[in-house]
Formats: sequence, structure tokens, C-alpha cells
Amino acid sequence: MAASFDLDQKIKKTPSLLSQQPQRPSHRAAASPTEVSTSSSSSTAVPASPAQAADELYECFLDKPLGIRFARGRDGEAYVARSDPALGNTDPNVLPGDKLVRVSASFGADVWDAKNFGQVMYAIKTRNGQVYLQLQRKYGDMSALEDEVLTTAERQFRAERGGGNYGKGTKEVQAANYARAKELQKERVQLFDTALAKFNKKDAEGALIDFETVLAMEPPKYLGDDFARVTPVYKATQYNVACCYAALGQIAPGMEAVEACMGAGFEDYAKIRSDPNLSALREGGNAKAFKRMMDKYDEPIINEGEIRRVERWWIGEWRGRGRERESFLFLFLRCPFSSKLTVFLLLFLFSSPLFLLSL
Repeated sequence: MAASFDLDQKIKKTPSLLSQQPQRPSHRAAASPTEVSTSSSSSTAVPASPAQAADELYECFLDKPLGIRFARGRDGEAYVARSDPALGNTDPNVLPGDKLVRVSASFGADVWDAKNFGQVMYAIKTRNGQVYLQLQRKYGDMSALEDEVLTTAERQFRAERGGGNYGKGTKEVQAANYARAKELQKERVQLFDTALAKFNKKDAEGALIDFETVLAMEPPKYLGDDFARVTPVYKATQYNVACCYAALGQIAPGMEAVEACMGAGFEDYAKIRSDPNLSALREGGNAKAFKRMMDKYDEPIINEGEIRRVERWWIGEWRGRGRERESFLFLFLRCPFSSKLTVFLLLFLFSSPLFLLSL
């Protein structure tokens, strides 16, 4: 079985994958009422002062799909980036900026500590049934998802930018931002390589957790030299995420990853249609859904829908012993001879001038 895409878009041959269970933390311990305030989807938030926010936790149980979107904070953990009922099920207590502390495991009653963003996304996407979330209130504080605290040079840079000047502060900030971007890019590529190595060693779950973290490290507002809005690492990672889900037998998240991969600009459709790592998504009862999804991005040369439409017009549709509806051809054959002769004469009269003009 071929391995996933690496950053050079090269495919290596590996044996078939076997899923392995990740190490799970212990069961959730009962918390005292002073530590946790439990809420259902219809409960109301418990008022508290910002000084108590650091210690205030709350819980919710939500059915999938979730209307909560998480983002990776500077500390590598998961924070609420958006809570929108239009996207799915959510809880009125959940606010942007709240930190995810614990999350239900992929299956069973186990609960995992939300210490790794990739593991959080893996647990939510592969969870069957309700998703348990324990979050820490931040009262709209989004600092964990924003840039680090401004240095003296950054403050000087903003002052110069506001006045339309270019000085020492601007140069220092630009150099620092460039160095930081290069460092993050290096760290991201190293994590990608680590995840790919785990995948090739048949540790699909471990690789998936790292790949999800790589996706979360995508630089914001990226614009490539070819005007691409995502990095090449993002495209390759989405493809590998789909391979991991397929290896684990998770069809729904695997299909989402494939569609996200093509939506991001991955255009090697022949590879998607033939890669053995994605065979679980292409075969069985999911074959038609996979084909419909592929046809949206890779339009086939022969449009089967148009062919069927022409067949219904000229030949009609036959089901069982009777016709579902009569086509133009059958109606023409059943009409009187005089009507047929009239049609042929009209065709001859209209076609003769056109034939003479073409000469």
C-alpha cells in the first residue's frame, strides 16, 4: 500500500496499515461544585467575576455536528474560535476564547485531557454519539489566540506605522517577524515529517494527531507567489489526514478531509482515485458518494447525466413490462403514415437549401 504524500509529493510503498489505540488518560473524576458548574445545552451561564475565570469550569454534552470551531493557541492547546448555532449544535455558555480542558474519547466513556490540539480534533471527529466538553471560562479573552505581548520595538513599530514613518522599530519588527515565521515553518515541517514517519510505521492514530496539529499551524492570511491561499504543506497534510482516517475505517471524516484537500487546491485527482490508502473511502457502500464528490472537482470527459437524458428522449425508459413514459421516437413510430410523410417532406424542404448553400 502506498504511503501518504510527503512535502515533495513523492509516494513511497508501504504495507497495509493497522490501527493502534492511543494511550488514554484515566476516567474523569467527580469535581466539587465549587470547581465545576455543569450545564446542559439549554442551561444558562453562571455569573462570575473575571477574577474567578481562571478557576471556573463548565461542562456540556453536544450531539454532532458541532457548531463550535476550535483553534490552536500559542500554548498548543485548543480554544474556542467560534460558536455558531448555524454550523451545528452548540451551548449558550460557550464563548469565543474559552479553553477546552477535557474532551470525550473517540468511543466509550473515557475522557481525555485536552493537552494537544491534534488529539482534540481527532477525538471529536471520530467520536460516535454525544461529545463531552469541559471548558474553562475566559469571558471573551482571545489573547491566547493572538500574537504575543507587544515588545518595545513592536510598540514603536505601531507608532511609526500610524504616522506613516519607517524607522528602527519597523526594521526590528520586520526582522523579528521574518525570523519567527521561519522558525514556525521549520517546526511545522519537522512535525509533518514525524507524522509521516508514524504513518509509515503503521501508527495511523499517532500520525493523525500530529497531522491535525500541522493543519492548525497554518499561517493566517497566507498568499503564495501563485496567489494560493494555503501553503503546500496544508494540501499535503489534508491528503495525509484523509489517508489516516481511511486506514482507521472512519469514512465520514475521511470524506471531509478529501473534499477539504481538493477544495484547498490539490489537483492530482488520478492519485485520489487510485491510491490504495484511500480504498476504504472509494469501495463498498460509499462508492457512489465518493464518485459524486470527485465529479464535482474532476468533471468526467463523458457526462453520464446528459447521455441518460438523450436516451430518455429518444428511447424512453422501460421498467418491468411497461413503459414509464413514451419517448419521441415511439410516438413518431405510432403516428399515422400521412403524418410521417409530412415530417419527412418538411425535413427535406428545410435541409435542401442548407445543403445547396454549403456547396
